[in-house]
Amino acid sequence: MEATIVEQPNLFLLKRRGPTIIPRPEHCVSRKDMDREALKVLYRLKDHGYLAYLVGGSVRDLLLGRRPKDFDVGTNATPRQVRRLFRYSRIIGKRFRLVHVYFRGRKIIEVSTFRRQIEFDDREAARLGLSENEIYGTPKEDAFRRDLTINGLFYNIADFSIIDYVGGMEDLRRGIIRTIGEPSVRFIRDPVRMMRAVRHAARTGFTIEPATWEALEQHRGLIRLCSIHRVRDEWLKDLNSGKSAAWARLAYRAGLLQELFPAYWQGLDQDQERRVLHLLEGLLKGLDGLISQGETVDEPLLIALLVMPRLLTAPEWLALESNKLKWPTHEARGLLMEFLAPFDFRRAVQDAAAQILASQWPIGLCYARGNWPKRVVNKPTFESALELYKMVRDVVRGEEAVTVHSSSAPSKRRRRRRRRKKRGKA
Repeated sequence: MEATIVEQPNLFLLKRRGPTIIPRPEHCVSRKDMDREALKVLYRLKDHGYLAYLVGGSVRDLLLGRRPKDFDVGTNATPRQVRRLFRYSRIIGKRFRLVHVYFRGRKIIEVSTFRRQIEFDDREAARLGLSENEIYGTPKEDAFRRDLTINGLFYNIADFSIIDYVGGMEDLRRGIIRTIGEPSVRFIRDPVRMMRAVRHAARTGFTIEPATWEALEQHRGLIRLCSIHRVRDEWLKDLNSGKSAAWARLAYRAGLLQELFPAYWQGLDQDQERRVLHLLEGLLKGLDGLISQGETVDEPLLIALLVMPRLLTAPEWLALESNKLKWPTHEARGLLMEFLAPFDFRRAVQDAAAQILASQWPIGLCYARGNWPKRVVNKPTFESALELYKMVRDVVRGEEAVTVHSSSAPSKRRRRRRRRKKRGKA
């Protein structure tokens, strides 16, 4: 990856000096762009004498002129103190305790307590007999615990200022993705941070600075040591981000995509790998288009789309095309889980995704013949399978793809024709 050479900030000096305070007239973050529920939480904490900051990605997105999906709050109030302030709230989390405050319409505001830079999560701290004073800390300590400098910014509801302990405002201005602290140390302690560095570079179009990129390439194999469920949730989030094509391209260059799905790339020569990557990027661009239009893409279609480029090079699929055979759903499920190993999904999700994949050949035949049998149309996954078929066809055919009109494929619901009764002879 080509990276712009930028000066590495001195972490020791950052920790010794005070925060950079950006007053309200000098930044673009406005309360009118925040959720009303987030403001209610911030003001109630402030009115009861606690520090109340908007933290993390919400501050970053507001500074970039984007609408955050979630608004997270940081405070010096402990989870129990937060719980007492909000009637409809609950303390959650096994590794790190925090509070979810609930509002109407299934709105949730996440409130976390500023933490110290300790190597233990809450469960380990409890076993070691550490007190809350040894776990929770100051805003400054909490800022240096975070992953990237652009995610370490705070918005103070008391005076509407931005508080920057880690040099995040400068990196935001210059378009730089940088870890807080030594990249190798940060990635070794939590390899999932590598995924987040790639994610934010893809979403923002920023450049990963050289030291962070080199550490990512060096330690990418450590991602296999993380919780499978945690890593799976991270890449599913990337697929649903609306920037999945850029994410996949950057993750592949870093070698992270190959570490996430080793079986996916196994057995491919250089030409096959290049073709699979081309198909994957093309399908993900189609997915990004759907998401940008406000479409909701369910999990079975996501993983079927992810597997489809690799499936097109599998001997089973090639044999299916040459012999014109029907492909059983259970065989599709087997290849699906083989290529996505070691990740697992609920059986219902596996079955639905396998049915989407197994339906690709029948749908192709239906298009060719112009005939749509009920056994194809009435399947519960028909709409998703048809969407995937269109995207695959457009990527494979490129500019020569035939435009599909709305009348080319039937809707799932079709009116039954009434049979005319034969009139008896007089």
